[in-house]
Amino acid sequence: MEPRRLVLAVVLMAAVLLATPYLFPTPPSAPLADSTRAAQTDASPSATPTVSGTAGAASAGAASAGTASAAPAAPTAAMGAATSAMDSAQLAQAQLAQPTRVDTAVVTTTPAIYRTSSRGAALVSAEMTRYPALSDKGRTRTGTVELALPQSPLLAYRLVVPGDTIDLSRVNFTATTADAANGGREVRYEAVLGARSVRIAYSFLPDSYRVNVAAAVAGVPDNSYLLVDLPRGIRSSEADTVEDHRHLEYAFKPEASSAGKVTFESLDPGEREIEAGPITWAVAKSKYFIVGVLAPQGASGFAEVNFTGGPRVAKAATRSEATLVTPLKAGNAAFEVYAGPQEFKRLVAMGREFETSNPYGGWLQGIVQPFATLVIRTLLWMKATLGLSYGWILVLFGVAIRIVLWPLNQKAMRSSMQMQRIQPELQAIQTRYKGDPQKLQAAMMQVYKEHGMSPFSSLSGCLPMLIPLPVFMALFFVFQNTIEFRGVPFLWFPDISLKDPYFIIPILVAVTTLLMSWISMRGVKTNEQQKMMMYLMPGMMLVLFFSMASGLNLYYFIQNLASLPQQWLIARERGKNVPLVRG
Repeated sequence: MEPRRLVLAVVLMAAVLLATPYLFPTPPSAPLADSTRAAQTDASPSATPTVSGTAGAASAGAASAGTASAAPAAPTAAMGAATSAMDSAQLAQAQLAQPTRVDTAVVTTTPAIYRTSSRGAALVSAEMTRYPALSDKGRTRTGTVELALPQSPLLAYRLVVPGDTIDLSRVNFTATTADAANGGREVRYEAVLGARSVRIAYSFLPDSYRVNVAAAVAGVPDNSYLLVDLPRGIRSSEADTVEDHRHLEYAFKPEASSAGKVTFESLDPGEREIEAGPITWAVAKSKYFIVGVLAPQGASGFAEVNFTGGPRVAKAATRSEATLVTPLKAGNAAFEVYAGPQEFKRLVAMGREFETSNPYGGWLQGIVQPFATLVIRTLLWMKATLGLSYGWILVLFGVAIRIVLWPLNQKAMRSSMQMQRIQPELQAIQTRYKGDPQKLQAAMMQVYKEHGMSPFSSLSGCLPMLIPLPVFMALFFVFQNTIEFRGVPFLWFPDISLKDPYFIIPILVAVTTLLMSWISMRGVKTNEQQKMMMYLMPGMMLVLFFSMASGLNLYYFIQNLASLPQQWLIARERGKNVPLVRG
């Protein structure tokens, strides 16, 4: 390859690689206070498949979300900052008719254990039995993943009627359980509030993270709403808690546009954002897990979604609030809940573009998302077809990319070699017609024509080095929160989604980069600048990959390794060519 084009390609690739962390920055997060860390590492509730009344369950089912008083004809106004509950005497009278004991219904499905509370008919817990909680940088398992924060429900409800907002977390419901027609389990909650009756029913699907929810409120006018409060955060069960908190965000999907998101970090305490409906779905998510509420297939979406920044601990944004406004049509509302891992296939199976609740690419999502989706689909297909671990899948994927690009690389490298071969002739023409630009251009075009080339042939030498970059960028984002890679060991890596604890693989990336540069310069007359770049580029790669996921490092190392034979063959071929010089 011609030295100048090599330098150009190296600079372009380095610029893209170095710019990636700056184009898609991860917000800094300070360590949590000790009290917060202690709260988040509390053991998750025991998994007893019964309905039991316990005093302790009252605190687990209570929600501290604020409510607002306003005319329900405007959903936004119905969610004002001030709280207006029912008249205290009316609420007290309604509560006298309610049971004082708080029951917790525990429903076990194949992949999870869910808990609902008779206090507020809230979903208070979701335990992922297939996913271990990680600690010590992925080396040990400490129980299973629990999504709910301590003393905070996953879903809570408020009822908006003309002139009033009723916080249902203050209401005790009566619970009944039954087998559902779909083979799952159904839990129904009922309460009477003066002249109104409220029923909220959960239907848990047996082999799924999906829950169907139906609400019915009798005795309310048509301009009434059910407010669904999303989780204020997701409990961290990751080895790197700070990194997990950086991914805390809400995402939402308007019916008429693509998905958007509001990160916890972007909201100041008390700051509010409102997205007008119709809204297809809204979710609260961490790095790997998600709690989402979806409008039924084919039905109109939610009226709006409202976000409010929560208090911060040591400047870390680990709490926030989000509320969906659901119109009550003839007193009824229905929606679906997904509380589980961000498994790509499951999110796709939910429909409604729910897989975009895990967006890739930041502000370049429209460009990166298609590549990321293609990459993750390919990796999942290889996993299902070959049955190998994801470590070996990444190795094969890296080799496959180089094999697919081999013909293009070969053609481009030979084109570059041909350009090097005619360089002496071009330089002689430049000297001969230095004072006559027209004759110079005509003579150079004649040389290009004789050798079946064009002035743009030099650019083709850089293309093979740039083509793999979209795949690399897609993998960069895929490794950010693809749960399929979570906790997967390979070779000496305890977890391919975390950085190499011994930093062996970043060093190997730098070494193979140096070797590729050395081979590509064999048989080429180099200057001091090119020699400096040969050593500078590996150093830049070492710094860039030092803290990246070990699986991403592995992929890039395999890419380099698979490129060496082709680089060596082209270097040998280059050595046999003799530069053309005409008299």
